Amino acid sequence: MPETKQRAAISPTWAKAPDFADQPARQAAVRAQTTVDKQHYLDSGLTPLRCQACSAEVLVRKSSAHQTSVQWTEPPATRCPVFAELQAKNPRPGRPESCPSLERSIKWAVDEGVLEIPE
Repeated sequence: MPETKQRAAISPTWAKAPDFADQPARQAAVRAQTTVDKQHYLDSGLTPLRCQACSAEVLVRKSSAHQTSVQWTEPPATRCPVFAELQAKNPRPGRPESCPSLERSIKWAVDEGVLEIPE
């Protein structure tokens, strides 16, 4: 039988990326850039939109013709009958990807120029 090599023990201080604890200025710069990145990727460019079927309000961003980000402003099952029905059938955490009525509302918003798709 071939000899098995033991994996080296991972130090409890191991991290995927350095924390720059010994470089306070660099650590502050990384934290500041992380804040900017989070704002850019998670919050910027979101447009309020109401579903034309149930009036649920969501925040939407189109990053491309095939990519849409949706943030619900309240729990989806509160207003959306599709989400409410699925939650009633399966009360465990998790929810469907979307709702056909909301998808139609987003398509309408793109077609009407309410939501722009970046080039």
